[in-house]
Amino acid sequence: MRVASRVRRDIPLGILDVAVIFVGYLVTLVLRFDGQVPPKYWDQFREFIPVVIVLHLLANYLFGLYGQMWRYASVQEARRVLLAGLCASSLILGATLMVSEGIRPLPLGVVLFGGIVSVMGFGALRFQSRLFALRRRSVDPIGQGGLHRVLLIGAGDAGAAILVDINRNPQIGLVPVGIVDDDPRKLGLVMHGARVLGPHRSIPDLVERLGVDEVLMAIPSATSEFVRDVVALCEEADVLLRVLPSVREVVGGRVTVRDIRDLRIEDLLGRRQVETDLAVVRSMLKDRRVLITGAGGSIGSEIARQVAECEPAELILLDNDETHLHDVMMELSGRQNVTPVLADVRDRLRIAELFQSWAPNLVFHAAALKHVPVLETHPREAVFTNVLGTANVADAAVMCDAERFVLISTDKAVQPTSVMGASKRFAEEIVRSLSARRAFCSVRFGNVLGSRGSVIPTFLRQIESGGPITVTDPAMTRFFMSVGEAVQLVLQAAALSTGGEVYTLEMGEQMNIMELGRRLIRLSGRVPGRDVQIEIVGVRPGEKLAEDLHDVEEEPGPTSHEGIMMSMPPIPDRMMLKQRLRELELLVDTGDVENLAALMKSGATELGRPTLLGAS
Repeated sequence: MRVASRVRRDIPLGILDVAVIFVGYLVTLVLRFDGQVPPKYWDQFREFIPVVIVLHLLANYLFGLYGQMWRYASVQEARRVLLAGLCASSLILGATLMVSEGIRPLPLGVVLFGGIVSVMGFGALRFQSRLFALRRRSVDPIGQGGLHRVLLIGAGDAGAAILVDINRNPQIGLVPVGIVDDDPRKLGLVMHGARVLGPHRSIPDLVERLGVDEVLMAIPSATSEFVRDVVALCEEADVLLRVLPSVREVVGGRVTVRDIRDLRIEDLLGRRQVETDLAVVRSMLKDRRVLITGAGGSIGSEIARQVAECEPAELILLDNDETHLHDVMMELSGRQNVTPVLADVRDRLRIAELFQSWAPNLVFHAAALKHVPVLETHPREAVFTNVLGTANVADAAVMCDAERFVLISTDKAVQPTSVMGASKRFAEEIVRSLSARRAFCSVRFGNVLGSRGSVIPTFLRQIESGGPITVTDPAMTRFFMSVGEAVQLVLQAAALSTGGEVYTLEMGEQMNIMELGRRLIRLSGRVPGRDVQIEIVGVRPGEKLAEDLHDVEEEPGPTSHEGIMMSMPPIPDRMMLKQRLRELELLVDTGDVENLAALMKSGATELGRPTLLGAS
């Protein structure tokens, strides 16, 4: 039945091929003699053409020109058409040359150009659906035909790939009406049927003049300034902006129309995101025992997912929240080497027992309390979890002779003004005090996009409820990074560390929180100030208007990994650090919350200076 179906489908195409061959050679013969063909050539043509038809059809069959879905044909299929024609024509021409000139069936010019015309006919038959589809789309008037008119940004490799995919899939309903590119050498050039019409600054004029429905950015490596500029131009033109993800986000590294997505707030970061040296990270984690604290949190769960892909011998996920721990275990279900542990880093004996039992080779310490306004009024909890909890985990790692330890810290630990920042600065000093001859290090983050309780989800919830969104101060700025960036930084830091380092990502410029709110409102399809109001509520206790990634006394420098910075603060005196920790524990026990918060902030700021450590 399949054979019969194929024969029925290919017979019409074969008949058309016969007609093309007959007409191609006939027209060439007539033109060769200006319409006055000698009688002997007519007789020879009738004898010659059946042989030509058989050879061409046989070559077409052998090169796979039948049984194809020509609607989706590509360059590979076009190459087959040319090779089939070249093969048949070469045989015919070779046979003709072997015959002496006086008895040749047809002149050599007729044989040569007849084959060329036939090949052109074969191609026209097979590619006509796409040729005419492109023609219909190219002449589609503005606003008619139900097609979406697209203006492309970027005449590079990504733009070319998208144009090819659009042209190969007319059912998508996209019509590329032009390209904008800032390279003056490309102005006026045509790429896959679309002409470069000007720089990106001309977007508003082109949108109005060409009736553009959508602007598509095909520049995966665009800078933050460029992205924001394009967003502003599209807002001015009142047109939808969509983007392509970076090539590393796309399966197989090849961008297609299916990868087009709406603009996300991560795109406004603009800078090139950190790329992990996968080979080094995999060799570090493969067949090792890895323990992650806070494994149910935003960062911890992403670390768990990425570490699990590197085939560790054992992956121990520790968290004190049953629900979050269950959620991450469900994501990793089916993996035999993943073990959940419900425990609290505050419980020193329990942590010591767990480390003695599992003896992890690598420890990622992500467990922490992180909300600034909450911890301002609950400094005891900050001490219990962020300070003493870190000491418990770090001491246990030393006890079981762990090879590597990475503390997840924060930019708020730099010159801290909040209890949360001070507690994380203490945590950094604890880890650094144990780093002699051990690869113990810290990684400082900016704000992580999408993490629980961060500004982005908060704004989105406020927008969804109709507003207002609340901003503490119009001048407030913050560093931002994606969850993927944060975890890649953690893994790379673990691979780079030799002990005592503080790693940060080259973050570029801080983002204004007020402007971030406006962007999110626009990304949700609303207008700031009209659909959703912005309310200034004042700076909360412990907050700074801007954060820093490095202390004034730290001298950050580049690492062997582009985009990751490293500083080497002095290692604090272990005995003095223990003295300060005992002072904190004493205030925790007495319940003296005010003095506890003050001691944390002053002690964290001057931590490691002997004259001040003994003053309390």
